[in-house]
Amino acid sequence: MDEKQFLAEYDKRQFDSPLLTVDAVMFTYHEECLKVLLVKRSQHPEQGKWGLPGGFVDLAQDRTLEETVLRKLKEKTNVEPPYLEQLQSIGNAGRDKRGWSVTVAYTALMGFQSCAAHIASVTDVQWLAVDVVGQMDLAFDHQAMIGLARERLRQKALYSIVPAYALSETFTLPELQRLHEVLIGKRLQKKSFRRRIEQAGLLLDTGEKRSEGGRPATLYRMKQASGSYTFVRNLED
Repeated sequence: MDEKQFLAEYDKRQFDSPLLTVDAVMFTYHEECLKVLLVKRSQHPEQGKWGLPGGFVDLAQDRTLEETVLRKLKEKTNVEPPYLEQLQSIGNAGRDKRGWSVTVAYTALMGFQSCAAHIASVTDVQWLAVDVVGQMDLAFDHQAMIGLARERLRQKALYSIVPAYALSETFTLPELQRLHEVLIGKRLQKKSFRRRIEQAGLLLDTGEKRSEGGRPATLYRMKQASGSYTFVRNLED
């Protein structure tokens, strides 16, 4: 038997297959607060509970896991997040009442204004403060996934400006610094933070300014490759 004949006769149903889903922990930064996108489940199991946006792989239309998670996020937000990273695969016999289940979790970042209008028009999707979410009884093991994603983002904030993807397309240096401080959990020296960012050449000056209560602050946007840059020393040093 050659490989062509083997594949023609192969029956994939001879082995048990787990349920396969994706879940997205999508963060944004709004009102000086880190928020996560949650969806209220309309069907069993865990009907009525809030959980992460996600769902089953569609074998007919999804060629990759990334296509699956982007499709599910598009359904909920009507936009594609500018930052998406695979977080972790989680699988066991107890996480889903329907049976042995594997989910591939992703971290996504998006500016609040990018999808605010769409989310405001539906009742089953909300941005909620991470601290509030931590006190909720979420569906499945989604609370643990959010904790994993939150820690991953904290590590990113120490060595990169990846968190900037959670801001609007244009932002000020004070906004960027405050976001890093929220994620890291401590205040950063203003002069040192700005010097490190400026020396790395990661931002483009838009030529526009925005008033933030005092002197108008310069608006910046990320350069295309800035998300892949890592600092030699972390930003809290």
